[in-house]
Amino acid sequence: MDKRHIVLVDDTKALAEMYALALGAEGYQVTIAYSGTECFHILETDSFAPDLLILDVKLPDMDGLQMLARLKERAFDAPVIIITGHGSIHMAVEAMRLGATDFIVKPFSLERLTESVSRALDATGLATKAEISLAEEDLDAKAPETENKGAVAPTRTGFGGFIGISPPMQLVYDVIESAAKSSATVFITGESGTGKEICAEAIHRYSRRANEPFIAINCAAIPRELLESELFGHMKGAFTGAFTEREGAVGQANGGTLFLDEIAEMAPEMQTKLLRFLQNLTYRKVGGGKMERANVRIVCATNRDPIAEIRAGNLRQDLYYRLHVIPIHMPPLRVRKTDIIDLADYFLKQYAREEGKSFKSFAQDAENVLTNFSWPGNVRQLQNIVRGIAVLHEGRYVTAPMLPMNLLRETESSQPQNTFLQSQFPHLKEDEDNVRPLWKVERTAIENAIALCEGNIPKAAALLEISPSTIYRKKMVWDKHTGEQTSHYF
Repeated sequence: MDKRHIVLVDDTKALAEMYALALGAEGYQVTIAYSGTECFHILETDSFAPDLLILDVKLPDMDGLQMLARLKERAFDAPVIIITGHGSIHMAVEAMRLGATDFIVKPFSLERLTESVSRALDATGLATKAEISLAEEDLDAKAPETENKGAVAPTRTGFGGFIGISPPMQLVYDVIESAAKSSATVFITGESGTGKEICAEAIHRYSRRANEPFIAINCAAIPRELLESELFGHMKGAFTGAFTEREGAVGQANGGTLFLDEIAEMAPEMQTKLLRFLQNLTYRKVGGGKMERANVRIVCATNRDPIAEIRAGNLRQDLYYRLHVIPIHMPPLRVRKTDIIDLADYFLKQYAREEGKSFKSFAQDAENVLTNFSWPGNVRQLQNIVRGIAVLHEGRYVTAPMLPMNLLRETESSQPQNTFLQSQFPHLKEDEDNVRPLWKVERTAIENAIALCEGNIPKAAALLEISPSTIYRKKMVWDKHTGEQTSHYF
């Protein structure tokens, strides 16, 4: 059989040759183009019809996304993988809308590249397989959660229902991807509102059990006298009110995944029965005499410190070690500052659509407040606040006065204006002649950070503790001020 032919477009010669060698070792024939013009020349050759195109965004003569749009206008029907060292969620969404099959942010492993190529070539047509969690106006907010195991693993700008490119979330994505391939028990820890159930759902969605049931039980929400029945089921007449036989969560999840949330809240006697079930995956319904077997994967979670709960006698140590095979810690929102605005924008678009409002995004003063708030309730608190704003206010942009007073008070007290200016700009004198427009000060700080990071905008955004999408939005404003391109890095 003929080799599958790939066109690789990347202006960095060393990287292009390294990618080509890796793909060649997998049996693909690779043609390299170092510019958009060279790529078009190759594609316009009558005898040439590639099976796949790998396209860098930043090319010396044109923008990769504009090039992708031109290709689609010409009815180019081969799958396209976008690669870039300057990724953002908005760029990823735009790539997906233009028909890209995957969006990979540099640096990436050669294994990640070859896996993406293999999936793209196996897929039929140009249906988008890379999952981006940021919902736009024509995307359903639940779309990422309906994908099954046939879905291509999403790019790391968002993953399995999560939104965020911050380093703590990159680690979470990596562990989820690895854990999904296994049937080992997963133990998720993290504060309330950090997304522990979304994490469990993502593990299930990308596992071999994806087409089987995902059953979630909140151990803290069910009275202890009913938890055994909820978990293992009961026979007719087993207790007062048991008028029919009922399948429990274990039986319902057979073949799939059982998620036990707030595992540390489970009564000690129930922990003993769960441990017995985990040892051989057999159980007996309440009031029943027959042992039944279930093939389930267990994922559990707690918002407490499990070691402290063991010391306090609330969690059995042997159960903990049985469950604690693959640990995942969900980071609190306060350490994910670069994700806050992207999350807020996502929720704003969702609730503005539901409420019939015209909100588009957050004004700079509101962004500053959101980014500097401590978020004790984490993503759930942010979500509820944004929903309240969408219900109670109207406008194109959310401004700081629309935010709850507790956010404004905390950020105001934690950031004295004079102290901040003196620490960041000690060379400024108390002289009006030395005061520059704020947009110029911001532009200088941002461009210096980008230069320090050698053009890597996500890295620069992380150092500045802002979202990469904020940098791109500011660039549009600067261009209006100056009427010229603000930096060669964009």
